[in-house]
Amino acid sequence: LDAKESAGLTFDDIGAALGVTNCYAAQLLYNQAPLPDELAPALLRAVPGLADEDLAEMRRTPMRGFDPAVLQDPQVYRTYEAITLYGEAIKAIVSEQFGDGIMSAIDFYCTVKKVQGKSGEDRVVITMNGKFLKHITQHVADDTSRGL
Repeated sequence: LDAKESAGLTFDDIGAALGVTNCYAAQLLYNQAPLPDELAPALLRAVPGLADEDLAEMRRTPMRGFDPAVLQDPQVYRTYEAITLYGEAIKAIVSEQFGDGIMSAIDFYCTVKKVQGKSGEDRVVITMNGKFLKHITQHVADDTSRGL
């Protein structure tokens, strides 16, 4: 993050240089996603202040999660609040449109954009684009662990 700030870059800048979403670029720099080998050269070109030890750490499989104190940040808390406030409605609409299942957070794209509202105010657009995973009926005949 220090190298990003020193270079005066945004996550949009880094994402564009890597060909990834701005959220994925941020996930890389916050060590919440592993840096694929094929992106390392482009990342070094985009953020020249990164050290070899930074890249080595970024290539490791991360311990995904967050410090509960993160929820104390107003931006994070308000995003969490919006999901909890609209959660039941979102679930109902997903169920109507897809059936019983969940949105993957693994096969998932997330972007954040700034747009202008109709009164000229700045507005935040967060797009979550996840693969739908249908819950299955657990037929004994389909259980590949039988006989173990």
